[in-house]
Amino acid sequence: MNPVRAFRRLASFAVVITIGISFAPVSVRAQDASAIYAQKCVSCHGPQGKGDGPAGKYLNPKPNDFAVSLKDKTDEWIAKSIKGGGVAVGLSSVMPPFADLSDDQVKALVEYIKKLGS
Repeated sequence: MNPVRAFRRLASFAVVITIGISFAPVSVRAQDASAIYAQKCVSCHGPQGKGDGPAGKYLNPKPNDFAVSLKDKTDEWIAKSIKGGGVAVGLSSVMPPFADLSDDQVKALVEYIKKLGS
């Protein structure tokens, strides 16, 4: 094979692999956030973040609708409420802390929750 042609093929392959790798973490993080939300949050906050999950109706105070409660909140505030629970941000102790989540998981969950609240 011609060396120039071989180089072009290799370069093209490298570009395809690089693009694939750069997009992979986004979709994996989105899937992870969705799974984390389903496992840890949906029972109280509901599937759309409206505060209408099946366990939420038995809580006092009731979980807030993300569209209302997250208005003007920073990513840091949301992350702190996830990691430290409601008391970490001056809210109810009914919201439990999820300190077992990694920083990357919390960041992905913050992004996911903000989309539910928009």
